[in-house]
Amino acid sequence: MLTSQGSALGLALVAGRAGTGKSRLVGRLLELPDARGRSVLVVSFTAGESVLLNRLPAAGTAHPLGEERRLPGRRGQLARSAGERVPPARRGPGGEARAAAPEKSADAARATAGSRDVLTALGALAHSGGPALLVAEDVHRADPAARAALRQLLTRPPAALTAVLTYRPEELPERGLPLGAPVDYPPEAAVIRLDLGPLTEEALAAHAVEVLGEQRCAPGFTARLHERTGGVAQVAADLLRALDDGGRDPLGPADVDAAGVPVRLAELTAGRTGAVPEEYRPVVWAAGVLGEPAPAQELAAVAGMELPRGREALLAAETAGVLCEFDRGRYGFDVPLAALAVHELLPGTVREDLHRRAAKVLGRRQPVPWVRLARHHRHSGRTRDWLRAVERAAEQFAAGGRHLEAIALLDRTLAAPEIPQQHRVKLALLLARSAVVALRTDETVGVMRHIVDDVDLPVEVRGEMRLDLALLLSNTVGLGEGGRAELTQAAEELESRPDLAARAMSALAMPYWPGPPLAENLRWLRRAEEAAEESGNLAVQMAVAANRATVMLNIGHPDAWQLVDRLPRDIEELAARQQVARGVVNAIDSAFWLGEYDRAAELLAEGRELSERTGAMGAHRTGRSTELLLLLATGHWQGLGESANAYAAEVGETHLAAVDADFVRAVLALAKGDWSRVTELTSGNGPLTRSPAVPLDAASAMLRIRLALAKRETEAAAEEARGAWERLRRKGVWAWAADLAPWAVEALAAAGHRETADTWVAEFAAGVEGLLVRIPRASLARCRAALAENAEEHGRAAALYREAAAAYEELPRPYEAALAHEGAGRCALAVGSAAETDRGVDELTGAAKVLDDLGAVWDAARVRATLRSNHQVADRRPPGRPGYGGQLSPREREVAVLAGTGLTNREIAETLHLSSRTVEQHVARALRKLGAHSRQDLAAAGEAEE
Repeated sequence: MLTSQGSALGLALVAGRAGTGKSRLVGRLLELPDARGRSVLVVSFTAGESVLLNRLPAAGTAHPLGEERRLPGRRGQLARSAGERVPPARRGPGGEARAAAPEKSADAARATAGSRDVLTALGALAHSGGPALLVAEDVHRADPAARAALRQLLTRPPAALTAVLTYRPEELPERGLPLGAPVDYPPEAAVIRLDLGPLTEEALAAHAVEVLGEQRCAPGFTARLHERTGGVAQVAADLLRALDDGGRDPLGPADVDAAGVPVRLAELTAGRTGAVPEEYRPVVWAAGVLGEPAPAQELAAVAGMELPRGREALLAAETAGVLCEFDRGRYGFDVPLAALAVHELLPGTVREDLHRRAAKVLGRRQPVPWVRLARHHRHSGRTRDWLRAVERAAEQFAAGGRHLEAIALLDRTLAAPEIPQQHRVKLALLLARSAVVALRTDETVGVMRHIVDDVDLPVEVRGEMRLDLALLLSNTVGLGEGGRAELTQAAEELESRPDLAARAMSALAMPYWPGPPLAENLRWLRRAEEAAEESGNLAVQMAVAANRATVMLNIGHPDAWQLVDRLPRDIEELAARQQVARGVVNAIDSAFWLGEYDRAAELLAEGRELSERTGAMGAHRTGRSTELLLLLATGHWQGLGESANAYAAEVGETHLAAVDADFVRAVLALAKGDWSRVTELTSGNGPLTRSPAVPLDAASAMLRIRLALAKRETEAAAEEARGAWERLRRKGVWAWAADLAPWAVEALAAAGHRETADTWVAEFAAGVEGLLVRIPRASLARCRAALAENAEEHGRAAALYREAAAAYEELPRPYEAALAHEGAGRCALAVGSAAETDRGVDELTGAAKVLDDLGAVWDAARVRATLRSNHQVADRRPPGRPGYGGQLSPREREVAVLAGTGLTNREIAETLHLSSRTVEQHVARALRKLGAHSRQDLAAAGEAEE
């Protein structure tokens, strides 16, 4: 309309409930270049009798509406001039009427001082020359005289007038008529209506990020913000301002709830409620108590009215704009938080009566909404009914696999101090069962510990609670000595409950955790199987069967895969099927540590589908984290770091579930040369250092050994190796030594402890002999190669490294294969024969390419440095060839990337076999050529140039 070159009227009626952004839309409109090319009159009708008038002349012209007092900025305040005479009608060049001035009428006679200003300004606009823009905001507040003037202007508008009228449909004196009566628009006029609805969740999320920053918008925050505000822009903006406290902690759904009702919304709701006749207000109170849209008959029943009178009350509430109709004849507040505003205004006795009637109404629904029913029982003072409804809701959630919802409800309920002890115990048991499946800790562990310590608990009840607490700790923070003690005590307390005792014993059978040797784990497994058989409980029997399959896979028993295949995937009972899902997912994790990557990949999709279908959230999470390990092992590193970061952020950076992601991130960091990040992940207080899991403990130690060797700290590497080896020896599951052994042996040999290293290799070989394990073959060859190289038996070492590389490639583990090829090439060059030198160059060149493709820049740089030190390579510039000019040389690029990872000049020098002074010069040239301001900028800049 603004860009139209015609003379016909263009009118936009902008409708939107309170807070939907009408004023913001108008503000954006007035900033458009096409608006600035017109004479503009802005009329803002406010509450009461006041009117705000602002007028803007067309850019570069004198204002056609006479003198005015200008306020700072483009929008000036029009001086009050109630007595100013309205100019007579003007005529166009042909004598035709340009527009009609507002005529005196009964409405005009009743005009307020503010509306007389409007009449004056509209009269001036009607006789202004050239294109004009009229913006009338909140015309639902205009008095009859102002509405009549606007109708008359729009009936006979001046040429080239564009008008925008905004209003709240719910507050119109005459529904559907913004100006109180129909307007006789000219036939050629273009009239449109824009209905401003609520913001989408995506739009609101973008605004929340703009206000608070992405790091403060935790998962679920914007969804809850949208739910509570109804997407109404002004309410959301007010709530975000209240939450923007300048802090850095992430905000979640609970923070939205704790923020309460914004003042603007609370006052608007109170004012509209007060506009409803007193005898009809109970229906508004009923809507506030129900807190959700409801049909007329339910609202009437909660309000204590007969249905006909309830309908009259609803009509009055709609007329006042406090309630609105939703789909299928349901009525409620357009902003859900408005219900809370009404609820907070109610006197206590009135509120209790309303909640009691609401409970009676909801109890008749099918299915019964147990969570909402529980809320109404509690607010009406019926504690026993409240707790029974909570129990039913939690059981219903758990039966449907919605354990997180069950936990959230039970957490909130158990936080209440007035719960009798017998109910507290029952609710805590429900909480524990869901927590074990869904891996929820935080307040849950504290609640459960408090109940377990209660001296008045029956022994069996205490044993059951202790069991669930130990299992929760096992699945979330690891089964350390404290957890094992809890499980052992639970097994004794549950002697008369074989079903529960079997679960405790089955958990004690898992060798994954440190403590007793494998033989003791196997004794617990046999006892668990006896107890499960005695119980006759199918779910318990499946839990023990899943653990037997896991244990046998852990140790590489030849019958292990048959046990996995025999787990019944189509079993009907949900609890039993959840245990099968756990067994399948555990098999994936076990297969990873054995090097059975193809089999693990086959089970991954099945395990994910089973865990999702049964609601076994812990199993689902284990499957996702194990997938990260599989991608790492098989060389699918593209985007792996980002995936690991996202997973760790989702489960919580400090949560034990992030341990696999931390291992992945640590390996990638070491391969890239980010040594500080490796130290942070493997030596700080994160999940990888807190996890007592035996295979991860060994893998984490491997990374620390590699880092110490890279820094030439051989004694520190050897000391780390001794501790890790002793922990593995105590457990006796030697398949888990596959990642650790080659580096532990190398560290020990480098520190001069050759005999001990020989003993370790023999011990490792004996421990895996006859077992169904693939990766130890590659690992043993790598161990023996390291010993041969240390003894300067370079020919034999090269052959053993090649044997290891072939075994790693067969798995496949391309990263470890490339490192083995590096060892083979290094030893071949040391042999010195022409044939071995040529072969060594090929092996080193191939290893560098694989490492480059993986993104292992530190490893690749080290391999190329070995080539340069022992062989003339192609990246050296021939005599007479022009220099690299402003481009980085290959060596400068290599140094730039390593400097960008955080390595010091000395560490880069050791990696590349250069002097620190040479490295310093390369860094200086790289900074200058790339225009980088710091070493941190070098890695990305160097890679981008390449």
